[in-house]
Amino acid sequence: MENRNTSDNKTFEKFTWTIKNFSKLKSKNLYSENFILSGHQWRILIFPKGNSVDFLSIYLDAGDIAILPYGWSKITKFKFALINQVNEQMTITKETEHQFSAREIDWGFTSFIPLVELYDSSSGFIVNDTCIIEAEVFVTKSEHENQVDQAVNKNDISAESAQVCVETIEHTGNPLGKEMCSASFGELMDFRGLGKIEKAFVPLLEEVCSRHPSLIECQQKRSSRFAEWAFTALGRVLHFLKTKKVKDMDDDACEHLQILWEELETFRFDLTWLEPHVQSALSMKSYIERAGQVKKMKQNVAALEMEIKRLKVKMAAAEVDIEIATRDLVEAEEGFEEKDLDAELGYGGP
Repeated sequence: MENRNTSDNKTFEKFTWTIKNFSKLKSKNLYSENFILSGHQWRILIFPKGNSVDFLSIYLDAGDIAILPYGWSKITKFKFALINQVNEQMTITKETEHQFSAREIDWGFTSFIPLVELYDSSSGFIVNDTCIIEAEVFVTKSEHENQVDQAVNKNDISAESAQVCVETIEHTGNPLGKEMCSASFGELMDFRGLGKIEKAFVPLLEEVCSRHPSLIECQQKRSSRFAEWAFTALGRVLHFLKTKKVKDMDDDACEHLQILWEELETFRFDLTWLEPHVQSALSMKSYIERAGQVKKMKQNVAALEMEIKRLKVKMAAAEVDIEIATRDLVEAEEGFEEKDLDAELGYGGP
């Protein structure tokens, strides 16, 4: 990843994604690893066989809506380059601009290059079954972010809160420390006078705080902004565990939960009671994979059992046929005298 500053308070970032075994990709879509720009995580999304079109589809993705701050929005200029590994002059580049928000978290090109051209071995876009895509992204600080920075400079939040902001960004790449208004789930409401929290989180927080009073006690001496961020982070983890099912824990869900958990740990709650549940949820991915293998094996055994039943029925029918054929043979042989078919017919002479 390359970074350099440009004029007008813009940050330029270049990310290169090298995709190996490209022709062997079986999934409908594929995400790159996350890369951080201006305190926010981005990733590239591609459809190797096209997004309902016969073209390679490429998009810039702003991440999971559940971890985006309330009201988050960024006007972003970006471009993609499909690298020609044989002739650099043949590299295909396309540029666009989009205002990313919680409503529109990805944008790009559905028809980037025809699949027939992409997969042509002589075109130079796939060499040694490797495809290379570059993304260049320009982001200008929004008015909202400038206001938050000014508030921090004016000591509107405590030094302790500011430190947690820094830790959150460093650990997760998510700018919750700047404006942790919580995920876009809906209406906010007061939680025990400690701050405005997502309404969907409050019943869950009430339940766990009743069981673990130390959750409230450890935040009462801290600033209201700090406590609001802390309980929002806790609410996010609780909401995830409450609404997700075992079958939902794929790679993306596990990555999402890991990010939420790392955010929550920065607020120094006593989470010994919660950690086993989080780790158990994170382990569900391997369980699902093994369950999938077991399911396939069961289906294979069931198919073989069905085949055995089919063959048994066929064998029973064959046994009936041979019994009938044997009976017919016995009847045909009654009074039948076998002769030597090679003997001469003759005409009565010596």
